[in-house]
Amino acid sequence: MVLDYIVVGLGLSGLSFVEELENHNKSYVIYEDSSQKSSRVAGGLYNPIILKRFTMAWQASEQIETAVSFYKNVETKLKKTLVLELPILRRFNAVEEQNNWFEACDKPVLGKFLSSELIRNTNTALDIPFQYGKVKHTGKINISNMLSAYAKKLKENNTLKDESFEYDKIIIEEDCIKYKDVKCRHIVFSEGFGIKKNPFFNELPLYGNKGEYIIIKSKELKLQEAIKSSIFIIPLGDDLYKVGATYNNQDTSPEITSIAREELQKKLEKFLKAPYEVIDQVAGIRPTVRDRRPLIGTHDKYTNMHVLNGMGSRGILLAPTMAKVLYSHIENGISLDKEIDCKRYSNL
Repeated sequence: MVLDYIVVGLGLSGLSFVEELENHNKSYVIYEDSSQKSSRVAGGLYNPIILKRFTMAWQASEQIETAVSFYKNVETKLKKTLVLELPILRRFNAVEEQNNWFEACDKPVLGKFLSSELIRNTNTALDIPFQYGKVKHTGKINISNMLSAYAKKLKENNTLKDESFEYDKIIIEEDCIKYKDVKCRHIVFSEGFGIKKNPFFNELPLYGNKGEYIIIKSKELKLQEAIKSSIFIIPLGDDLYKVGATYNNQDTSPEITSIAREELQKKLEKFLKAPYEVIDQVAGIRPTVRDRRPLIGTHDKYTNMHVLNGMGSRGILLAPTMAKVLYSHIENGISLDKEIDCKRYSNL
């Protein structure tokens, strides 16, 4: 029997592509060794706005509709509560930022998501001298629970292999790919930063950007919204909050660091005035590209090898749309836009 697909990697990109395969009744097997953590440790917020500059992220207005619908469908399939509507409050640092916010609100593409009414802080645990701006139509995905539940379902269907993928075991034939005891028509690599070990796609200019979060407990904070200042505070329930993240493109080790924890606590304590304790810390390597566009497409030489990667820090929004685009490219021959096609960089 020849399967339609092998998928390597079950982060947000891999899960999104598998859902495309499910929707089109394609057969597949997935290899996942849990070596890449960026999806699992991410903050989980879906938000189309770049809150440093009050601008729309690339194609985010369209992507957010696809993404929210996608995650709600996965939620229904898994019978788990995964999607939570959660407003984001942007803490202003000066009157000038308030003025910039109002200017952004007047732009049609941004006005849908930015409230023109400033919010006065009533939480004594927080120092908010210049009020908040509210971002609408945002929320949080419980990514870790989603990936775990999805993997469990795949195991029950015998379509997930908990093992590292061995590239030297690939045999490329004229009409299929052989890998160990599996034959398939196509293979899709959605490995995140793990692509650096992939001999077929490791020449792509994908860079690791390490992100670390701390998990804190504070009984006095009592937040019902996510707060964005120089960092995010994201409520998790039970007086727990995820705080982060750091951005480090020099360190691609998977370990947590004391430097990152100290950096996050220093930023947090500039506006959090309530007592708290750090109860956990997590780290992951984001797969980023310098032009901040995904890397998707087909190998030049091997036309049944494909890549779905480079989602960076906005994988929650990007992955469902990019999976659809790649599937249409493979199965229907739809051309890829040059700005996302992996061939924009080099011949592989």
